[in-house]
Amino acid sequence: MNKRMITFILGALFSGVCLLELTACGSNGSGTSKYSQEAAKGVATLQSNWYDASTGLYFSPSGWWNAANSITVLADYSSVTGDKTYNPAFASTFANANASSGHTNFLDNYDDDEGWWALAWIAAYDLTGTQSYLSMAETIFANIATEWDTSTCGGGVWWEKPGKGVTGYKNAIANELFLTVAAKLANRTTGTTSAGYLAWAQKEWTWFKASGMINSQNLINDGLTSTDPTACKNNGATTWTYNQGVILGGLASLYKADQDPTLLPQAEAIATAAITNLSTNGILVEPGTLSGTDAPQFKGIFMRNLAVLYKADSNSQYKTFIDANASSIWTSDRYSSYFGAAWQGPFDSSSPINQTSALDALIAAAQFP
Repeated sequence: MNKRMITFILGALFSGVCLLELTACGSNGSGTSKYSQEAAKGVATLQSNWYDASTGLYFSPSGWWNAANSITVLADYSSVTGDKTYNPAFASTFANANASSGHTNFLDNYDDDEGWWALAWIAAYDLTGTQSYLSMAETIFANIATEWDTSTCGGGVWWEKPGKGVTGYKNAIANELFLTVAAKLANRTTGTTSAGYLAWAQKEWTWFKASGMINSQNLINDGLTSTDPTACKNNGATTWTYNQGVILGGLASLYKADQDPTLLPQAEAIATAAITNLSTNGILVEPGTLSGTDAPQFKGIFMRNLAVLYKADSNSQYKTFIDANASSIWTSDRYSSYFGAAWQGPFDSSSPINQTSALDALIAAAQFP
């Protein structure tokens, strides 16, 4: 029996104490301390059960892009709580993840994967001040920028790099990430370097808002029908929660950089549409299946970015929604300090993906008293 299985069994045995003695599980109190305590338990479970320092990655079923989000969650948790216990993980991942996965500079065949890693290293830089992390994010961004293409759909970057397999698809997530990384880098650099990143962010947003991916409900569909380079339009595909989320963080970061007064109202319209249309009884629900290694990650990404927007515009609706979801995870979607995929409950299964997604919501709630 391996270490992870033993830890899970012990956690299950302990869960009876947790359910009877909520104080012991960090459920007493209110505001920041309550959610911080809950997040602390969830992070401890994530790192002790699924993180492998020797590879810098997380055990299966966590994939390459999932690992980037786990590193972002870890940095956000440490930033919000001041807990530096897990800071060595950033150095371990930075040193080992490329070699253990066959990559160089956290690059692969997908522009969205690369965007997730750029955001992870920006978050780690914000926490630690380690310049090499920010430099890595810039290296990743430069690679994605080479994919900008005006011959299909008039602009945008590709989901999968041309010549690597499925081509001809420009989708929301890759371009939202490109916008967000550019805006974040503009806010963390100076002079002509910052101006260059800002120009990229503005160029991406100008293209994105005119692309047709934002539908009449102010929700964002998955991508464009680009089989005909001159007739690209919204493909009507699933309005995944993370497509509604990343754009919120991107627009808030761009607003910080250029103070364009149109940006926050657009973000607010998307956030309100998502809360209205993609939730049941106030709890975020993925519009597609929760199977596999992708969709279970999505809801947490939305909550992470909704918190970024709330910092920018203080709409109380967002805080109410964040709190409701964090509370539901702890009361209805938990087995000891393991979290499931469906936040309305009941608990279904544990995985590093379910864990980090739920932690995004708990950490979002912990930021605001």
